[in-house]
Amino acid sequence: MRGRAERLRLCILIFNPHLDMNVHHNARLTPRGREAVVRRITADHLPVRLVAAEAGVSERTVRKWLARFRCEGSVGLQDRSSRPHKSPQQTPPAQVAVVLSLRRLRLPGFQIARQCGLSKATVSRILRHHRLHRLALLDPPPPARRYQRATPGELIHFDIKKLARIERPSHRVTGNRRDEVRGAGWEYVHVAIDDASRIAFARIMPDEAQHSAIKFLHAALAYFRSLGLEVKSIMTDNGACYLSKRLAQACRAAALRHLFTRPYTPRTNGKAERFIQTSLREWAYARSYQHSTVRAAHLPSFLHHYNWHRPHSALDHHPPISKLNLSMNNLLSLHI
Repeated sequence: MRGRAERLRLCILIFNPHLDMNVHHNARLTPRGREAVVRRITADHLPVRLVAAEAGVSERTVRKWLARFRCEGSVGLQDRSSRPHKSPQQTPPAQVAVVLSLRRLRLPGFQIARQCGLSKATVSRILRHHRLHRLALLDPPPPARRYQRATPGELIHFDIKKLARIERPSHRVTGNRRDEVRGAGWEYVHVAIDDASRIAFARIMPDEAQHSAIKFLHAALAYFRSLGLEVKSIMTDNGACYLSKRLAQACRAAALRHLFTRPYTPRTNGKAERFIQTSLREWAYARSYQHSTVRAAHLPSFLHHYNWHRPHSALDHHPPISKLNLSMNNLLSLHI
């Protein structure tokens, strides 16, 4: 009975995956399992062949761990790096420094290899190891240019996000490939957010054409005026609907200054982009909607929570509405 119990204890020590989380998942022996194997040889005086058979490894493996244990003790039973102690074929550090200095002069890899007498693969490996394999990595990242207008209403950011229309829960929700929905179409969420206060307004429109953009512009201006904000300027990207002459006429009629972002630079309109991310996470994709009309019905409640209750990190964790000086009467009439 004692022999069976010892073998059972040995198997538990060897094959329990929770004993050492850094051991390879195909390893037969963990460090504690190696110690148990060695103890059965040194303390219980069992033959190496029997212990190797119980552990399911070769005699050579058992003798290897036994030799390490006798030379180094329990430390020798730990895993070691497979990297060799000496690498005579390794590129000398002085030559590596020359490669890096030539790279900082923006020389391509094949020219560096020709000047240093190295292969292109060696130069590529050195540059990748030092994270200089791309010329763009030689240039420091551009500093973040953050800005915020002083007064609410001074600048309103506009943007559009395209969402897939929902007819019923598809395979991404149900997990059944037969529930795939095709040809449902798209709907477009037009958003507007104030630069100073982060008060946001959004509305789902059928498209992103100029007439929808103008209609949303009037709706957004009416919403911000209801909060007592006098909108002075707007900022949009260079989309076709924002470049239309009819939208320019609408801006002139409302005495608005129209600013455009730098082409292919969405970070210029970062506040609108960040609000879109928040709305996708907390509204559009926050739950499984049965239909697009159900998702659209949840949009006003999300906007109310975002403007009146949700803390904003850029506003010292206060809601956006806290940036406005609303009287008590307006607060009671608007907070519904």
